[in-house]
Amino acid sequence: MAKKKSTSKKKKQVVKVEVEKFQGLVTKSTGLWYTVIDYDTKKSYQGRLRGKLKLKGMKLTNPIAVGDLVEYSLEDEIENTVIIHDILPRKNVILRQSTRKKYHGHVIASNIDQAILIATLALPKTSLGFIDRFLVAAESYNVPTYIAFNKDDLLDEDSRAYLDELKSIYEPLGYKCVRISALENSNLDEIKSIIQDKTSLLVGHSGVGKSTLLNKLASNVQQRTDEVSLYAEKGKHTTTFAEMFELKDHNGHLIDTPGIKELGIMGIEENEIGHFFPEIRDVMHDCKYNNCTHTHEPHCRVLELVNEGIIATSRYLSYLSMIEGDDNRK
Repeated sequence: MAKKKSTSKKKKQVVKVEVEKFQGLVTKSTGLWYTVIDYDTKKSYQGRLRGKLKLKGMKLTNPIAVGDLVEYSLEDEIENTVIIHDILPRKNVILRQSTRKKYHGHVIASNIDQAILIATLALPKTSLGFIDRFLVAAESYNVPTYIAFNKDDLLDEDSRAYLDELKSIYEPLGYKCVRISALENSNLDEIKSIIQDKTSLLVGHSGVGKSTLLNKLASNVQQRTDEVSLYAEKGKHTTTFAEMFELKDHNGHLIDTPGIKELGIMGIEENEIGHFFPEIRDVMHDCKYNNCTHTHEPHCRVLELVNEGIIATSRYLSYLSMIEGDDNRK
C-alpha cells in the first residue's frame, strides 16, 4: 500500500547572523549620510540608517544629530561605509520645532557641555525674542549658555550703551555675556577660555559670524564665510549642514550649525514654559494660585515684579509670545 504524501510544509529555519557592532560619534549630518568617528580607533566612516529608527517620544525630522553616540556595523570596508543601528542614550539635546512639519521636532545637536549663542545688534539684528527662545530650549535640558555679542567693531556709542543694558538683563539670570569682534580678533581670549576642554554648540542667525569665529578659534578649520546683504540686513547660509570640529588648540570640540531663521519651542507644555525663565521660576511659588499663568491673575508675584521693573519687560513679552504661540522670529 502506497504511503500518502504529507501535505504539511516544513517551516524554513531563519538563522539570525549577529554582526559585530561598534560605537562611534556622529560629527556631521547631511540628511541621509552621517560622518561617524569610531570611539576607539578614531577612524572616520560614512554611515546611513537602514530602515527607520524607532525613537520613543516625539516625532523628529532628523532621528540622528551631530553629537550622538551611535552603535554601528561595517558595511563596506573599501568604501568606508557603515550601517547605523541605534542611538545610545543622550544626556541632552537642543530641540526646535521643524520649519517644515509643525508637529515634528528637529534636533540641532546633542550631548553638548554648553552652548554659545552668537548675537548681533546690526547686520543682521538678533531679536530678543530669538535669544529668549533659545535660552528656554537650552534651559529645558540644563545646558549652560553664553551669549556672545559679535561685531562689536560696528557699534556706535548708543549701541554699546544698549548692549550694556542687555548685559544687565541677562547676566543676573546666569547668562554670561561677552562682547567680541571675530573679524577684528577682539576679546576672543575670553571665548577661548570658555571652550577649553568642552564640547560647545555655536548657534545663531545666518550672518552673525559663527563661521568666522570658528575659523579664528580653530587653526585646523577653514569654514566658508560671506558678507551680509546691506539691503536686507540678512546673512547668507554659508554653513549648509551641522558639523563638529575638533579644537586641537583647546582640547575640545565645537559644533557649527546652519543659521537659524526661526526657533519654535518644541517638547515643552504651555504651563511648563515659566519654569525655564529663571526670574519667573524663582518667584512663581509666591503667586496666590498654584496654577497661575502669570498673565492676568490677582496677586501674581510675577506680574508685580514686571510692574516694578524688576523682571525685564522684554523677557516677559517673550514669555507671553511663547505661551500664545506667536511668530517666533520676533
